[in-house]
Amino acid sequence: MMQQHFKAWMSWLFPTFLGIFVFILIWSGVSTATEGKIPTPFVTWDAAVNLFSDPFYDNGPNDMGIGWNIMYSLGRVALGFSLAALVGIPLGFWIGRSLFASRSFNPIISLLRPVSPLAWLPLGLLIFNSTHLAAIWVIFISSIWPMIINTAVGVSRVPQDYMNVAKVLRLNEWQILTKIMLPAVLPYLLTGVRLAIGVAWLVIVAAEMLTGGIGIGFWVWDEWNNLNVPHILVAIIVIGLIGLMLEAGLVWLAQRFSYGE
Repeated sequence: MMQQHFKAWMSWLFPTFLGIFVFILIWSGVSTATEGKIPTPFVTWDAAVNLFSDPFYDNGPNDMGIGWNIMYSLGRVALGFSLAALVGIPLGFWIGRSLFASRSFNPIISLLRPVSPLAWLPLGLLIFNSTHLAAIWVIFISSIWPMIINTAVGVSRVPQDYMNVAKVLRLNEWQILTKIMLPAVLPYLLTGVRLAIGVAWLVIVAAEMLTGGIGIGFWVWDEWNNLNVPHILVAIIVIGLIGLMLEAGLVWLAQRFSYGE
């Protein structure tokens, strides 16, 4: 048994480390080819150690540690994403259940969903007259579409037999929602949520680059203005790791549910 676990572990560990090793080799090659314009992995590592030795220092709004910038960005993502969930999930249920709602909203969704997230930023600045609220608005409007669409698709694919049983048992709307609809729709809903959180984290970095203030996106742009390329590479890796952790957290959450109940 222990041998089987060891083989299974190695079958995962070896390809992972091999991929990282190849990535570092390519990175080093690019650094050499650009004559050091792109810092080597070792230089970037030293910069990361220096940055995270005191990530929460605070010398004023224009000079804060990377930790504070990450926290501000995560706060905006959490707020915009939560608002999108509060609106998008119920709307998705309604669109999936109602033919009238589906015919009413589908043209609007089809029109607005392909719009670039940053195209919404000027409108947010105009309405809210605040860069902070405008960034939250962009997250909201960008992450709401996967929730609406995936939830509506899940509702529309609930087997008709389930609804027939609900009629026979004379279940009310709340019982239909909690006992039949939600367990059946949950896989689709969580897929929409996972897609939405990825979009939200992607968008906040770009939005903060344009709006300024405190946040990991603005921090990256500020480091570029200072020509501090190692810090930019550190930020890219950190942004990727946070996105990975957000995705992994939602996968873990999805696995905690039993869809068959």
